[in-house]
Formats: sequence, C-alpha cells, structure tokens
Amino acid sequence: MKYNLDKLNELSGGDKEFNQTIISTFLQETPEDFKGLESAVVAQDFSAIYQYAHKIKPNADLLGIDKLKDQMLTIESHARGDMDIESIRALSSGATTELEEAYKELNNYIK
Repeated sequence: MKYNLDKLNELSGGDKEFNQTIISTFLQETPEDFKGLESAVVAQDFSAIYQYAHKIKPNADLLGIDKLKDQMLTIESHARGDMDIESIRALSSGATTELEEAYKELNNYIK
C-alpha cells in the first residue's frame, strides 16, 4: 500500500466522508501541481521547484505517502541548497511512479 491514513484519521476522528473529501482534493490538485514541478525542473527554475515540492510535501505526509514526502523534502533541499538539477530530475522521476501508484490506491479508497 502506497498510503497510510493514520494521520488523516487522527485529524478527522475517523470520519470517512471527511477523509474522502481530503483525498478527492489531493487527487484533483496534485496532478496539476506535479506538472508545474516538472515544468519548473525543465526550466531549472529553482524557486518554482521549491514552491511546488513544498506544496506537495505536506499533503503526501498527511496521506502517509512517505516515500513521496521524502522525495519532495529532498527536492526542496536541493532547490534551496546546492541546486543539483540532476538529483532533482531523478527524484522527480521517481516521484512520478509513487504518485501514479498512490492515485490508483486512493481512487479505490474513495469509491
């Protein structure tokens, strides 16, 4: 399983309807945010890279998509630090796989 809803359940008190709303929002907004991240990587716009990674990270954390959260944290660090675009590209590529798998599982949860 690519996600763990423990944090979300703690926040919602186990309210499945609330959880479904949060997950639906994630499923609607994150693909667009991730496209923005990918465009920023292509443009080597480190400020935008940081902003998109920073936006995606807490949502991944809330939904227990830990590998994605860690990838976004590392991307943030590179974007603000050494500006290692090759590492950012590799992390972004790996994050694509994480997101695709999480999307499938989360879509199944809300159905």
